[in-house]
Amino acid sequence: QVWQIRLDLHLLNHDGNIIDAASIAGIVALCHFRRPDVSVQGEEVTVYAPEERDPVPLSIHHMPICVSFAFFQQGTYLLVDPSEREERVMDGVLVIAMNKHQEICTIQSSGGIMLVKEQVLRCSNITAVKVAEITELIQKALENDQKVRKEGGKFGFAESIPNQKITAFKMESAAVDTNNVEEQAEEIITKADPPSEVFAQPILHTPGTAQIGEGIENSWGDLEESEKEAAAEEEGESEAAALECQKMETEDTSMVREGNKDEPIILSDSEEDEVVILEPQVVPRRTR
Repeated sequence: QVWQIRLDLHLLNHDGNIIDAASIAGIVALCHFRRPDVSVQGEEVTVYAPEERDPVPLSIHHMPICVSFAFFQQGTYLLVDPSEREERVMDGVLVIAMNKHQEICTIQSSGGIMLVKEQVLRCSNITAVKVAEITELIQKALENDQKVRKEGGKFGFAESIPNQKITAFKMESAAVDTNNVEEQAEEIITKADPPSEVFAQPILHTPGTAQIGEGIENSWGDLEESEKEAAAEEEGESEAAALECQKMETEDTSMVREGNKDEPIILSDSEEDEVVILEPQVVPRRTR
């Protein structure tokens, strides 16, 4: 027999990045929850009431915490924990769930943005730091709650409602005037400075590193010595194979030229006779 646990999340206010807030609230609720104590004798299971035995916590081995990253201008700029307004204008979002042991639980990417490997690794490194900080805050909050309860004090969500600690920032709904919105927007665009160059792919200003903002360079993401040697060997093997294929193609071409021009040329059905090397397409810069 097992316990069936249900977790419900109720949103009181939404100002962006609801996934991270929900993950923190959910894991804290599970860590704070206490189930009734039980005893098993053979096939007989006894569930004790809270008056008979103190409830016991769940066996939670690690706390997976979500950290969200918003990308702007085709991945040029990276922002952690976006607000509701920033989510409206972002190009894409990457959510990484990780525990304090730096074990990745899940990764989710959405939006019209293309991410390269260096950017994902950069985000995972930032996630490890943020998860360690959030986990420490959660453990301190649980310890304070347990300490207050042992002293007989009142603590928690229920005690925050009478004191208006949760609903103190509640605002009444207000009407928004949407008249002449298009004219105002056109006037703002006309007075604004021309936008910067638009690139069709993410930009990494330094090789092997991702970047937040302008003018920040670091050497994070460099390969280890063993990884460099393995990469060099793979590159050497690929170059040798390409040279061998080009040599075979040159020999076949010379044999055709030495033959009679009037003789028909017989094309081979083998797919290995011709090697096509695809070069990355250079996208011209466009300005608006």
